[in-house]
Amino acid sequence: MKNKKILIILLIIIIILGIIGYIIYEKSKQKTVQNEIVEYIPEEEISIDELRKTIVSLYFNQKDTGTLIPEARTIDVKEITKNPYETLMNLLIEGPKNDRLEKVIPDGTKINKTELKGDILYIDLSKEFIENHKGGAEEESKTIYSIVNTLTRSKRS
Repeated sequence: MKNKKILIILLIIIIILGIIGYIIYEKSKQKTVQNEIVEYIPEEEISIDELRKTIVSLYFNQKDTGTLIPEARTIDVKEITKNPYETLMNLLIEGPKNDRLEKVIPDGTKINKTELKGDILYIDLSKEFIENHKGGAEEESKTIYSIVNTLTRSKRS
């Protein structure tokens, strides 16, 4: 009789443990499902105008060090898709927004024409590009690298 009572108690304990285990299993399953369903809601909606923007890198001379460094500029995608090379050159001609940078394209320079033939880009600039340039091998090199870096690296932005 004593063995029967012990067996019944053990059976009841096993059943209770089985029920507790099943409840824990179901609860953890519900948490997993809830975590998977959680939807990301941005704090601020992205406007259509922001979707049309892209970042380009324009290379200007740093006044302190005399080295070319990029200045990031956000522009409308429509501007750059029409004539990307002319748009980037015009931004270089306008100059930097940062006071610690200076442009290397001479004042008065205008773009007559840009044309891409195969892998070669031809840029026809006004006579002011040569006439108003500071001169010297180092300044000429900075001007060329400013143009080349801007036109080749901004395509990836």
